[in-house]
Amino acid sequence: MREGVEAWLRAAAIRVRAEAPALTALDQAIGDGDHGINLDRGFAAIVAMLDERPAPEDGTTDATATADLLRQVGKTLISKVGGASGPLYGTAFLRGAGAVAGDEIASPPAAFVAALEAAAGGISALGKSAEGEATMLDALFPAARAARSSLDGGGDLAAVTAAARDAAAEGATATTPMLATKGRASYLGERSIGHQDPGATSAALLLAVLAETAAAAGSADPAAAPA
Repeated sequence: MREGVEAWLRAAAIRVRAEAPALTALDQAIGDGDHGINLDRGFAAIVAMLDERPAPEDGTTDATATADLLRQVGKTLISKVGGASGPLYGTAFLRGAGAVAGDEIASPPAAFVAALEAAAGGISALGKSAEGEATMLDALFPAARAARSSLDGGGDLAAVTAAARDAAAEGATATTPMLATKGRASYLGERSIGHQDPGATSAALLLAVLAETAAAAGSADPAAAPA
């Protein structure tokens, strides 16, 4: 799992860099106008951390190594990313790390679902927010439910992450007609209606890259794909 997570993070950094102007444009309409810039800075810092990070010590289980990596990603985002996205995404990775830390999770798909559910719950608790308030949770909670349903139906990692990707994309689009009640966008009141939420959009983007990474790895070695 650890190698798959690293592959996903590196691919995500490339995609975030490419989409940063679009994410920032969304944020300029209803927020601080820096979401893409900040997320790009954060993922650049993640790649730098990956480049310097030593290999796990001999005897370290894959679950422990994966959890350690996710934990370091969370700490990196909190320390390097400004605005609300740093603490929110950082918390998501820290909660995800806790979900996969034990060796009792039997498979990468199960680990991914547990991590995604924990990440969404962590963001909700930190932001005191819920689905339907035009935030990244409108992408993450539907993604977690879809992933869980796919897992329960016997889906492999490619299928589970694809289900999460599709639900997140739909959820992000669904924020456009919503009235924002959390974050900077809430200050606009009804003027926030008609604008897709930047955080939901970036969450959907990250899950799309994850699904692509899992699909590419799955045909060769499912155990190496991200969770």
